[in-house]
Amino acid sequence: MSSLYETDYHQWLSQQREFLIQGQLDQLDVENLIEELELGIKQDFKTLKSHLMILLTHLLKWDYQEKVLQDPWVEKYVKHTWLPSINNPRAQIQELIKNNANLKHQISEALIQTYSTAKQRAIREMSKYARHENQKLNENSFPGECPWSFEQIMDDDWPVLRKK
Repeated sequence: MSSLYETDYHQWLSQQREFLIQGQLDQLDVENLIEELELGIKQDFKTLKSHLMILLTHLLKWDYQEKVLQDPWVEKYVKHTWLPSINNPRAQIQELIKNNANLKHQISEALIQTYSTAKQRAIREMSKYARHENQKLNENSFPGECPWSFEQIMDDDWPVLRKK
């Protein structure tokens, strides 16, 4: 016979909540509750990394345009499109951390795990805009480790209001 967990997840969840409220701990489906808690924790971390990936990729692209390309075409037609890709994940990260305070302790790990992939994406995406061979990016175009602190990448005024 299938358990309620397998047949009606939401009803099972409501039932588990009610058991907790009523103090009926012996009625809890402990094995599945533990699994769900672990999945939830992993999903929150995965979501944090996903938002960081987008944010870091676009910050790297912005930084490269500012410091290296300085291409008026990219400045005029492309760069402004990156602002939502910078600001939206910031807001999503802030909301995620507000609702999951435990993620504060995992930010450094998430930055480390995410940066190298964001770097590869930025290299690939910015190379599309290179108008000359010497503007193409490679592994050495960006630092090996994230050059910014979490506080810096979450600053709503950065990098837009930063001096060139």
